[in-house]
Amino acid sequence: MRRGDIRVALLRALAEGPAHGYEVIRRLEERSGGLWRPSPGSVYPTLQMLEEQDLLHSHEDGGKRIYELTDAGRAEAAAAEGEQFPWEAAEGLSGHQALRAAVAQLVLASKQVQVAGQLELVEQAAALIKETRQKLYQMLADG
Repeated sequence: MRRGDIRVALLRALAEGPAHGYEVIRRLEERSGGLWRPSPGSVYPTLQMLEEQDLLHSHEDGGKRIYELTDAGRAEAAAAEGEQFPWEAAEGLSGHQALRAAVAQLVLASKQVQVAGQLELVEQAAALIKETRQKLYQMLADG
């Protein structure tokens, strides 16, 4: 991530709806396909700064601080919606980055199959991943 992207990323994540800090982090991790997980040390100070700029407001709910965009924050998030983050420009990935992105996408897809909860789908997914793992080891042995 480039410096300053965290600000726009937080606005875009909160455009999906109010959330507490760790939920915002999770949204960004999911949005990036697991390629980027911002640290709390970068998220919370930026949330505070956005609140001071009247782009969001927060309130306590069940012991958690919930952040929500103001009208000005929604406008700024909408204006930034066309910007691409590095993980959204998949055509630029190659080598190690491409493999890491593919694995991250596989993890997200497998989590969704798990959430679906249908035993037959879960078993098919497990078999497919096992087969893929075996093929990867075979590639190493042949290479």
